[in-house]
Amino acid sequence: MDERVPDVTVIVAVYNTMPYLTDCLASVFAQTIGADRLQVIAIDDGSTDGGGAELDAWAARFPATLTVLRQPNSGGPAGPSNRGLEHATGRYVFFLGADDRFGPEALARLVAAADETQADVVLGRMVGGGGRRVDQSVFAGGDRDDLTLAGSPLAWALSNTKLFRRALLEEHRIRFPEEMTSCSDQPFTIRAVLAARRVAVRTGYDFYHAIRRTDSSNITFRTPVTRLLHDTERLMALAAGLVTDPQARHNVLVRHFSWEVGKLLGERFLAAAPDERLAVQQGVGRLAGAYLTEAVRRALPVRHRAAIGVAERGTPDDLLALARHYAEHRLSPAVADRDRYYVAFPGFRAAGRDFPDAWFDVTAEAVKIDQQDGPASVRWGRDAAGRAALLLSWPTRIPSQQGETAPVVRVRRGPSVPVALDRAAAAAAIPVDDLVRGESHRRFRDITFARRAGGHSARYPVTAADVSGAGRRLHRIGASLYLVNAARGADGQVGVEVRPITVRRIAARLRRTLSGR
Repeated sequence: MDERVPDVTVIVAVYNTMPYLTDCLASVFAQTIGADRLQVIAIDDGSTDGGGAELDAWAARFPATLTVLRQPNSGGPAGPSNRGLEHATGRYVFFLGADDRFGPEALARLVAAADETQADVVLGRMVGGGGRRVDQSVFAGGDRDDLTLAGSPLAWALSNTKLFRRALLEEHRIRFPEEMTSCSDQPFTIRAVLAARRVAVRTGYDFYHAIRRTDSSNITFRTPVTRLLHDTERLMALAAGLVTDPQARHNVLVRHFSWEVGKLLGERFLAAAPDERLAVQQGVGRLAGAYLTEAVRRALPVRHRAAIGVAERGTPDDLLALARHYAEHRLSPAVADRDRYYVAFPGFRAAGRDFPDAWFDVTAEAVKIDQQDGPASVRWGRDAAGRAALLLSWPTRIPSQQGETAPVVRVRRGPSVPVALDRAAAAAAIPVDDLVRGESHRRFRDITFARRAGGHSARYPVTAADVSGAGRRLHRIGASLYLVNAARGADGQVGVEVRPITVRRIAARLRRTLSGR
């Protein structure tokens, strides 16, 4: 009898995720921790796309590691995940989405962190793929061993894609609420982090790649709006019963009203039938009446604050007009009034509408309004003075704002140059002389767009899909030569690399060429 105790049980709930399932399983069995330290439990939740055969093929290759369980389709990941837990024997448990994948060192690093810190829950940095957005706020502060819902952005990282100590889950009998089709991982995670002795985060590696399928058929994206409303109401009721610390409760509610309720009032609302829109409007009104404090309302982004307020006091048609406006214009136009900015959404200062100006106040976000509406164009050219320059331009939805100081593009350890803004585009020209005269080194130096208005300031990365129009360029200043080129960072951010060409470098390259290396 094999009495091996695995370090980690990886639980994968599978329903129609081909061909992503293949990459998912490949990432599990490529883990540097080794298959002998893993138990993998895959639950085939009634797949009809060949996923069951794919699981069988992997089980044949790794019979000592992979167990496949089968059941009729349950409608969501909660039931399969609970079933996987009942069969788990590992010291730790990790729930892996069947369309997602691990970084190769993910589990080895996470187990080492949990063993070192005695943490009951460990988060590894998650990144998105296929256009999926993953909130990065909990990872922005670097590695920590003391995360709480009250004292960190943990409320924005409530998915179950974490390493959990199995003894914690069993001691407190933490399971997924099976009455929820979507969002069932959030009550599970909230219970776990509240019960944990310690929650740690590791940020220096891409542990988990969350993939959005090309057809957006992930459960998160395909749940009908009325079902999502039901799950959101259940989620917020469960969270309200679990989270008692005032600051933690505030943080969780800000997250739920911004994210889960926000999703109800966006694209899904536009696509809904009239009876569904009425149900959503009434449901959001109930949620606001039960949980929305004024402090939470003030903390919400303006698009959610306005939409929730309109749901409380307006009609489904009012909500529809606001959703259409946001889909087409985002937060434009911004109207200046003394030292405040307001978004002129439908209903703003409209006759017969009891909608307070505070719902539409965008002052704190005024410099953050969709600066970039598409990838930047990056190429070599000449500026207005005829100098060789790196030319940047990108589509934007907004003009300069009243009282705004001139926006600029900044190069890390280098120059700042003015940016021209019009209704459709932003453009900047950075002289190559200035790039070279900045701090010249080989390391990637990112480019950001900075603006200040209404007493608020912010910086944003300039991102591009392609920078080949500004490839390597030889540039001379006096007797000195430099190689200058644009480059892209991991998230598409545009940057520059400047490398001095010295006699020593030329000689070294010549020696390598002559030696055939």
